Amino acid sequence: MPRLYLASGSPRRRELLEQIGVPFERLSAEINEAVLPGETADAYVERLARSKAQAGLALLSGDTVDCVLGADTSVVLDGHILGKPESREHGMAMLVRLSGKTHTVLTAVAVASKDLCLARVVSSEVTFRPISEAERQAYWASSEPADKAGGYGIQGLGAVFVQHIAGSYSSIVGLPLCETAELLSTFGIPCWQPNVPR
Repeated sequence: MPRLYLASGSPRRRELLEQIGVPFERLSAEINEAVLPGETADAYVERLARSKAQAGLALLSGDTVDCVLGADTSVVLDGHILGKPESREHGMAMLVRLSGKTHTVLTAVAVASKDLCLARVVSSEVTFRPISEAERQAYWASSEPADKAGGYGIQGLGAVFVQHIAGSYSSIVGLPLCETAELLSTFGIPCWQPNVPR
């Protein structure tokens, strides 16, 4: 059975893979995450997921039979990709924009081996209730939103803003588990393996 490497520093993706009983090793694969001119949000997240997986694969020995998983998540509102907050002001402005509205969360997952790279993109909708100025201030002060796409974490304190979701909860967190399991099975990597920390 191939070994799986996770090309991500995200603790949330690590926990999600552990949740479905898939053993893996982590590696760091740096890529340029700038949006290309004219690139759609769907194409952007898929390109980044594939790039992360392939960059991770390039770090392994050339004759490896192992696989690398890469993923990327973007929050999209009114056709615009909201990245991670660059400052307090930027993060607060994101929360103002998301308040009382429905936005899209796109997560792409890619698995690459030396012979093949497959990817899936999952789209989910998240509706926020109105967020007060005091709540925005307090949430930013928690430090949770600083490293999150769209400036919030649905799996953490930011869950109190979420009125409704349509789609995959695990995908909104950072890794669509149904689609990930399907991709991994294509590469001969099953879920529910014994002795995986959960």
